[in-house]
Amino acid sequence: MGCAMEEWPSLRVAEWSPTRDTLHMWAQVVGKVRLAQAPMVNHWWQVPLYVSAQGLTTSAIPYGRRVFDIEFDLCDHLLRIRAGDGRVRDIALEAMPVAVFYTETMNALHELGLDVRIRPRPNEVEPAIPFAEDYQHCSYDPAQAHLFWLQLVQAHRVLSEFRSYFIGKVSPVHLFWGAMDLACTRFSGRTAPKHPGGAPNVGDWVMVEGYSHELSSCGFFPGGGEEGAFYSYAYPEPEGYADFPVRPQAASYNADLGEFVLPYEAARTANDPDRAVLDFLQDTYTAAADLGRWDRESLEDDPNRWAHPH
Repeated sequence: MGCAMEEWPSLRVAEWSPTRDTLHMWAQVVGKVRLAQAPMVNHWWQVPLYVSAQGLTTSAIPYGRRVFDIEFDLCDHLLRIRAGDGRVRDIALEAMPVAVFYTETMNALHELGLDVRIRPRPNEVEPAIPFAEDYQHCSYDPAQAHLFWLQLVQAHRVLSEFRSYFIGKVSPVHLFWGAMDLACTRFSGRTAPKHPGGAPNVGDWVMVEGYSHELSSCGFFPGGGEEGAFYSYAYPEPEGYADFPVRPQAASYNADLGEFVLPYEAARTANDPDRAVLDFLQDTYTAAADLGRWDRESLEDDPNRWAHPH
């Protein structure tokens, strides 16, 4: 099939929710395989997925002295499991219950000699239906899944540019399969108050690790607007943060969520979508950094500083 590229595609949440929710549960299955095998990294950075040239990938996962990876190919619509010895197993991505996807994925891993054990139920959702019992989520529209990947491609590209201006501690641009959001997080370098937890079907200790240090986090979520939304928040939130002026005009602070939100459709239809998103990311970070008294001089730099060396 190959990939048909479309810049800043339109994808209405109401039209693809069944596919989105099924793909979310499939991503949790695959993400938990990585979680079970990868060594712990601060803030759970060993567990997310990454935008690839065809879809979403785990990157290389250790298995003893072996290695493997798993990719959601959202162009040719395959789940591809590749072992380091050259063997490959493909599972067609098509309408099927989570229970079937879970069984086929675990069987394919077993056939490759990769006997991975996971906690077989989702996190950060309610209700948390065990994978082997989930026949509720069973939709998959290839065209919609492909458009979602194209949204992620654009979001990943702009978030990566924004990330490049920060030389302090900063996360990769990665997709957390718990909430199904593409995220990038900057850190001030200081510790944060203990997080209270409270996320559905996830231990409070998980959130304590994730939010152990003062941060400004931003990303893209396939919800929160008619076509999804860009978001940004600070932890802990400094005084005056919610009232900080943020561009573009379509951006606003959502008190229920505790974060700034920019509807994806507002960015997509702007004269310069990249600039609209970058302005949003920069202003919300400035709110966190200035009001939180971050040492910005030591944390930021120009990524083009070596473009014309003397």
